Amino acid sequence: MPKRVLSGVVVSDKCDKTLTVKVVRRFMHPLYKKYITRSKKYAVHDPLNEGKVGDSVRIIESKPISKSKTWCVLTDKTQG
Repeated sequence: MPKRVLSGVVVSDKCDKTLTVKVVRRFMHPLYKKYITRSKKYAVHDPLNEGKVGDSVRIIESKPISKSKTWCVLTDKTQG
């Protein structure tokens, strides 16, 4: 099964080697046919502490790193 890749914006970089990334998705309501915006925040592993608040990043699913971290920052080195 392929790993999921999401894109979002960094909203916090206060923790060491951890970013908080907000991912926004839009979908159509099944009954009312209007578009709805929903967002979710993910704790993301950033081993090099490169991310800063406001950066657009892509994240990829990974094995559990801690209780809340199951995503990693996707860089050119981790692709492929």
